[in-house]
Amino acid sequence: MAAACLVDATRSAACRDTQAATHLKLISILIILFTSITGISFPVLLARYFQGKPVYDKATLIIKCFAAGVILSTSLVHVLPDAYGALSDCHVASKHPWKDFPFAGLVTLIGVLLALLVDLTASAHVEQHGHGHVSGDGEYTVVGTREETVGKKVSDTSVKVEIMGEVDLVKAKQRLVSQVLEIGIVFHSVIIGVTMGMSQNKCTIRPLVAALAFHQIFEGMGLGGCIAQRKLSSEHVDINLEHFFMGQDRKYRDNYLASHFSLNFESDHARNGGKLQAGFSFGTVAYMCFMFAVTTPMGIVLGMIIFSITGYDDSNPNALIMEGLLGSLSSGILVYMGLVDLIAVDFFHNKLMSSAPWLKKASFIALALGSTAMSILALWA
Repeated sequence: MAAACLVDATRSAACRDTQAATHLKLISILIILFTSITGISFPVLLARYFQGKPVYDKATLIIKCFAAGVILSTSLVHVLPDAYGALSDCHVASKHPWKDFPFAGLVTLIGVLLALLVDLTASAHVEQHGHGHVSGDGEYTVVGTREETVGKKVSDTSVKVEIMGEVDLVKAKQRLVSQVLEIGIVFHSVIIGVTMGMSQNKCTIRPLVAALAFHQIFEGMGLGGCIAQRKLSSEHVDINLEHFFMGQDRKYRDNYLASHFSLNFESDHARNGGKLQAGFSFGTVAYMCFMFAVTTPMGIVLGMIIFSITGYDDSNPNALIMEGLLGSLSSGILVYMGLVDLIAVDFFHNKLMSSAPWLKKASFIALALGSTAMSILALWA
């Protein structure tokens, strides 16, 4: 172990050049900022281009499946191995308690359980308070004036309350998925930036700049694909209305809901005053895109500041421990979100995919392409 550390230290000393490293890091800030904006904006703009067209639902579903592959590959091929490598470094693994226990796996597990806890808590809160008013027996109570409710059939009222409650729940779920995903990805982006900012090894930074540029494009596409899922068709609303529409097809159901309750799924975006279907306004989407774009450059600046103040570089044991723990936590969050809230939801609970076998095949191919593209980048970053 000591001999390995000595060899690594000798090799690092030969490439150590603070001035050249600083120059490369300043260039990388501009490059990574541009590629991050490009990556996260592309699926959002693509979804907006398809909006209102017959293929909109299918196009956004395929984009989201590609994004899910990118997210899953990011967590398993990039984040987790880097975290394990940081905690297995000879400067860390030779000391207690890091040599006694696989902390990378433990903290990844904690990340998965934490994401599950957030998911359960938020879903329970939305179900109880997110839509309608719930009476003591668990039934929805219609809110409105006497004039608004008098004259309506009981069945009509029941349909409206059930539909509106489910629409609110689906929108809240989409918001939650996008926001928790951004938390996990931001953790990862900050870690990458800080590590690069603290490094003084020009031999490591030079190839890393190009690799991270592509890395941010695909990771941005992963997050942007989830943010871009604006359309909420009746295929996304998974509720049991057979007792209201016995023997009727989907077209009749949609027409009935549109004429009776103004629940026109096809024009829901226009009716919500420009709000995106996941519940995000344009300003919120712009803010989420901006935060993703600037986290890695900000991390680089933060790493440079930490080095100038403390003298720690990326091989310092304390820096490695922090990188390993935060990376493991981020990996756990991304694994859970990728498998449970993206892949499982679309492939097993999406009626649109179930109704079109070719779409399921196309979605799986998109998932595989996203995973493959992001995995290949592991050769360089």
